[in-house]
Amino acid sequence: MDGQVLGFCGPGLMGAPMIRHLLRAGHAVRVWNRSPAKAQALIADGAQVAATPGELAREADVVLLCVADAAAVEQVVFGEHGLLAGTPGASVRVRRIVDHSSIPPDATRRLAERAAAFGVGWIDAPVSGGVAGAQNGTLAIMAGGAAADVEAVTPILGAYAARVTHMGGVGAGQTTKLCNQAIVTATVAAIAEAVSLARRSGIEAAKLPEALAGGWADSTLLRTFVPRMTQDGFESIGTLKTFQKDVDTIAAAAAQTGTPMPVSGTVQQLLRLAAAMGLEQADFSGFIDVLQTPRSGEA
Repeated sequence: MDGQVLGFCGPGLMGAPMIRHLLRAGHAVRVWNRSPAKAQALIADGAQVAATPGELAREADVVLLCVADAAAVEQVVFGEHGLLAGTPGASVRVRRIVDHSSIPPDATRRLAERAAAFGVGWIDAPVSGGVAGAQNGTLAIMAGGAAADVEAVTPILGAYAARVTHMGGVGAGQTTKLCNQAIVTATVAAIAEAVSLARRSGIEAAKLPEALAGGWADSTLLRTFVPRMTQDGFESIGTLKTFQKDVDTIAAAAAQTGTPMPVSGTVQQLLRLAAAMGLEQADFSGFIDVLQTPRSGEA
C-alpha cells in the first residue's frame, strides 16, 4: 500500500468487519477499544492493539472512529489519553481523523475546529448499509470535510464502501446521515404498521415482500424487516435506542433550521413509547412490538 499506518477506535458490530476489510486490503491497522477484548479479537486477523487512543495518534497517520455518540467521540479524541489529549502543538503523527459515528452536525463542527488547532483534518463520514453492508464491504459513506481531506482518505474507505460521496464542508456528512435516518426510521415504522394490518386482517404478512416485489413499496428495508417482524430467532442488527438517538438528533436539526418534519415527529413519539415499554434494547424490528403484534406463528 502507500505506507500509511491506520488507527481504528471502536471495533464493534460495524467497526470489526470494517477493520477486517482494511487488513485484507493490505493496510497496517492499529486498534483500540474501551473494552480491550473486542480489540484483541482482531489480532488473529493481523491487527495490532494499542493501549490508548493517544498511542494511536503517535503511531498512525489516519485514525478512524466508529463509536456510540458525540460524548464518546469527544472522549476518544480529547479526553485523558485521547488522540489529541495535549495542547495544540503537541507532537502527534495523525494528520486526519475520519469519524464514522453518527453524531449531531453542530457537535461535529465544534470537534473539527478543535482538531484543526492541532493541524489535524476532520472528515465526518457516517455510513449506511448496516452490519450486512459492513460485512460485505458495500457501505455507502456520506462525507463532509475539506475536499483535499476527503480525496485523501477515499482510497482507504474503499476497502469497505461501495460509494463515498462528498457532500460539502465539515458537518455535511452528518446532515446527510440525518436525512438517511429520517427515511429509514419512517419506513421501518410504516413496514411495522403494514405487517400489523396484514396479520390482524388474517392474511400471511410474511408473504408481503413476495407480493410487493417490483412495485413501488418494494425495497431493501421491506425485504429485510418483514421476516424480522413476522418470525423469531434473528440476531439483532441494532437497537431501538440507537434509532431514538438518531431521531432525537433529527428533531434538534429540524428545530435549528425551522424544518417541518411531522412524520419524523411521529416516529420520535413511537420510539419514546418503545422506551416506556422497556424496548430500548429491542432490535430495529421492535416497532412491531410497540404495536403489540406477535411475531411468531408464520412460516
